[in-house]
Amino acid sequence: MGYKVLAINPGSTSTKIALYDDERPLLEVTLRHKTEEIAQFPDIINQLDWRRGLILTALREKEFDIKQLAAVIGRGGLIRPIPAGVYEVNSRMRYDLRNAQMKHACNLGGLLAAQIAHMAGVKAYIADPPVVDEMDDAARITGMPMCPRKPIFHALNQKATARLHCDRAGLVYEQANLIVAHMGGGISVAAHRQGRIVDVNNALDGDGPFAPDRAGSIPSSELIKVCFSGQYTREELLKFVSSKGGLVAYLGTNSVMEVMGRIAEGDQRAQKVLDAMCYNIAKQIGAMAAALSGRVDGILLTGGIAYNEPVTDYLRDRCGFIAPVTVYPGENELEALVANALVVLRGSVEPKVYA
Repeated sequence: MGYKVLAINPGSTSTKIALYDDERPLLEVTLRHKTEEIAQFPDIINQLDWRRGLILTALREKEFDIKQLAAVIGRGGLIRPIPAGVYEVNSRMRYDLRNAQMKHACNLGGLLAAQIAHMAGVKAYIADPPVVDEMDDAARITGMPMCPRKPIFHALNQKATARLHCDRAGLVYEQANLIVAHMGGGISVAAHRQGRIVDVNNALDGDGPFAPDRAGSIPSSELIKVCFSGQYTREELLKFVSSKGGLVAYLGTNSVMEVMGRIAEGDQRAQKVLDAMCYNIAKQIGAMAAALSGRVDGILLTGGIAYNEPVTDYLRDRCGFIAPVTVYPGENELEALVANALVVLRGSVEPKVYA
């Protein structure tokens, strides 16, 4: 019998859980949350007890006793910027998760892990949260000192995919230069230089390529004009940036599969918008190649959109001259969380302290 680890990944409309015995999956469940269920809570943080109850019920239905757990690990939240790694959930982190200025379901990950771990009598962890900050100083500075660039991105899957590729390609992550493009509801494109993510766009707050439901970088003067036009409220514009922009704004859907279906039926506008999104991803990959001085060992495409061959073919055609392009579709975040917990349980890695 090995180490039994519970991984928890809360999203806006679902809570994904996985139970592993060492590297062997025992259970993987996606708990779907209806819009009307979510609507009864005034804020995301108020969903904590409800989601914990759903997780415990799902485990009981599978006749699993949480006292068998060796650790619980949750998706990291929007806390202070920190280096990559595995962190034990402590009181300071719990406070910051509860009082995070940026509201997102990922803030529940560490809190759910801590509560269930307490019940099981084990420790709780997070790993590589979205606020991982390893950026070079030059990547932070913009033309307006009051508006520095901040990394908020898919750090967990970025790191996991990079390490997986290095294992398969016979490379050492800490010695390799890689560009990883995570393509989901948001899109993050990062330059990995010898084990550090030295540059990456803010995939949540309006930076980089536009995405299925995010606006990406916008021409500054045009955005300012819209802000002062009187046609939109502050809240409406913030939603355009983080959840109502991109494909949603142009085509009314955040589903690339649906867009592909429209294209197959001859929808030329859908083709034009999807091509533009891919074009912007390709440009961001090119920018990250410059951040790595052109010395790139591989370009990795990951996330849910990477299942769509027309998208990955487009990017391979545009960017293949930089370095070989490899596709790792999906997110694999639960598996990545478990792997991070196991290296701590086995004593290979000392968990970091959030202070």
